[in-house]
Amino acid sequence: MMNEKQLKNLVKNNIRQLKPYSAKEIKCSIKLDGNESPYALSSAFVKKALSLPLNRYPDPEAKALRKEISKDAGITPDMIICGNGSDELISCLIATFGGPVLYPVPTFSMYSIISRTLDEECIGIPLNAEFDLDEDKMLQAIKKSRPKLIFLSTPNNPTGNCFSSDVILKIIRASKGIVVVDEAYQPFASDRGFMPMLKDFPNLVILRTLSKIGFAGLRTGYAAASPVIINELNKVRLPYNVNSLSQASAVEGLKQKKEIRLNIKKIVSERERLFNGLCSISGIETFPSEANFILFKTRSADAVYSNLLKRGILIKNLSSSIKGCLRVTVGTEKENTAFLKALGIITKNQSAKNRQEA
Repeated sequence: MMNEKQLKNLVKNNIRQLKPYSAKEIKCSIKLDGNESPYALSSAFVKKALSLPLNRYPDPEAKALRKEISKDAGITPDMIICGNGSDELISCLIATFGGPVLYPVPTFSMYSIISRTLDEECIGIPLNAEFDLDEDKMLQAIKKSRPKLIFLSTPNNPTGNCFSSDVILKIIRASKGIVVVDEAYQPFASDRGFMPMLKDFPNLVILRTLSKIGFAGLRTGYAAASPVIINELNKVRLPYNVNSLSQASAVEGLKQKKEIRLNIKKIVSERERLFNGLCSISGIETFPSEANFILFKTRSADAVYSNLLKRGILIKNLSSSIKGCLRVTVGTEKENTAFLKALGIITKNQSAKNRQEA
């Protein structure tokens, strides 16, 4: 019989060195950690999805969903591939094109995690002091390492800002590989996005997701690119990867355009109020955001995080990757008000404690 050590020795070296992605379910009254929409859309459209014959496999090509997406994106369905969230599409891209894989840091952690899972070389280039792309270092890395894939998340998670469009264009032009512009948070940004530029750059791929606009439970995302790239991605995409309920719910849900736009407008409005509220709290440094979350810095990030959790408020602790930083998702007006009130009390108490100890 095999012992634990023998079992572990069967695992590939690159996998043994990884740590599982932490997505623990922490129960709390106010959940502001996952960059989800705080507004649930009307569930009436889900009834149609529930009437599907679940004894049959889903449409392997997601034809109806791609057709619905193409209307909004202004591209043809053959330029779209759907995935079980953006994560699956990132995996498909890396499996298709390989590495080296280049990305700025800090950014969405799955670029690195999936690259390492697939045993591909990772190259992380630090952002500049303004959390923007370091043009010189990025272009130098492209010239030196010739990455097969470059991932650029704009607005960037976890910093919240949009990268300079002119620098992104320089990167696309300089790259001999595929440049993936991940626009998961584009609906909340003032920038138009890079979708219209697909026709100008055959090596450009756009990632979008439905998770941030109210459909996180469906786990549905899509990539837009030239039909040539989409055809290659379909070679590695697993069959029936998007289930019937998600496909049908997404098709009907995307038709609720008025409600989706209204919710996005409310989130953007609350983001500004939340930003101003954070700026008014002593000891907090707040970073501008074009996403549905805000990054902020404090002298005692771990203490702030744990004290908020004791009050039933969950946010994201990023202090291990960005010193002293926390990220809060924009919630409802009531949730944001409760968060700001609790944070104000916590930071005031900490300041008083620090004065006493000094």
